[in-house]
Amino acid sequence: MCASRVSTIPWPMRIDSLELTSFRNYSAVKVKFDSRCNVIFGENAQGKTNLLEALFYLSCGKSPRARTDRELIAFDADCAALCAQVTARERTFQVLAQLYRGKRRHLAVNQVTARSGAELSQVYNTVFFCPDDLSLIRQGAAARRKFLDIALCQLRPRYASALSDYGRAYEQKTRILRDAEERPDLLAVLPDFNERLIHLGAILIHYRAQFARRLGEYAAMHHRECSGGRETLEVRYQTVSSVSAPDAPLDVLARQLREHMDAHAQAERASRLCLSGPHKDDLLVYINGREARQYASQGQTRTAALSLKLAEREIYHSAVGEYPVLLLDDVLSELDPKRQEFVLNRIAGGQVFITCCEDDRLAELLGGKVLHVHDGALV
Repeated sequence: MCASRVSTIPWPMRIDSLELTSFRNYSAVKVKFDSRCNVIFGENAQGKTNLLEALFYLSCGKSPRARTDRELIAFDADCAALCAQVTARERTFQVLAQLYRGKRRHLAVNQVTARSGAELSQVYNTVFFCPDDLSLIRQGAAARRKFLDIALCQLRPRYASALSDYGRAYEQKTRILRDAEERPDLLAVLPDFNERLIHLGAILIHYRAQFARRLGEYAAMHHRECSGGRETLEVRYQTVSSVSAPDAPLDVLARQLREHMDAHAQAERASRLCLSGPHKDDLLVYINGREARQYASQGQTRTAALSLKLAEREIYHSAVGEYPVLLLDDVLSELDPKRQEFVLNRIAGGQVFITCCEDDRLAELLGGKVLHVHDGALV
């Protein structure tokens, strides 16, 4: 295995240290990190992924694995604490998350309460890549929407706010449709929720379309290089059928969403489901002109998924001016030597965390620090 060495220049966006208390299988841990590469090795189920999960959570207030914060708290504890010292934009930050079983979490940046995970994303960003992401191409639309949402919530605070508000409005409209037969009076407020969903939906489509276009440009470049120029990759953003141009102005998008919602009004009441809106959006991925989800080989699928994640990293760098922290969870072991070399040659320029089962000279190749994890402790 060979790779270009990561630059020895200390890049601004980096996680300097992490402290965990009662988080997953870590009762208490304090660790300092290298500004370039940190190799975290150990046997399975020892806590390697949990470390990356903590770093990801502090960047956006979400877990890439858990559905609720309660899952992150150690079994024998009522609360958990995560605290990181971060350098970004030539400043130092302390990012804190306190999680509880019986009450709402507390987030803070430099001891000032953060109202949402979007405020954490204004401190530092991460790109998280795990073996499950290698099947991102094969999964349904929900997996690709989640990929879009996680990336955009870190990158654009307005998007994160609109997505949260859209989710609440969607749930409220769904309850109205579900309960309207027993309580017809609820239908009187339905137009208000429709308008709110139209306004917020236009914002979501606007940002998704922009992101998908840039994603497609970078991913096509990476996929072409990884395949030795033998394959082409294309990413297409698919949204509500009435939206003819997703990159149109917001007022145009709102008008087209309203047309679609009006056309589906009777079907929504009959099915008691919210059928119109960007909550069914998708990213369609094509390799050599054929839809990858149906026709891509295993190797092509892995290359396409890698290309999407590396493209996400490039978008952050282009928008923010700094590379995000890259979290690679046991990815290299799933790849053949050619793709391993491709990944290692593409991660230069920012701080990287890589987990693996054995210390296989990654730190020596990339220049950095080795951390051995055993039973929720660093040894």
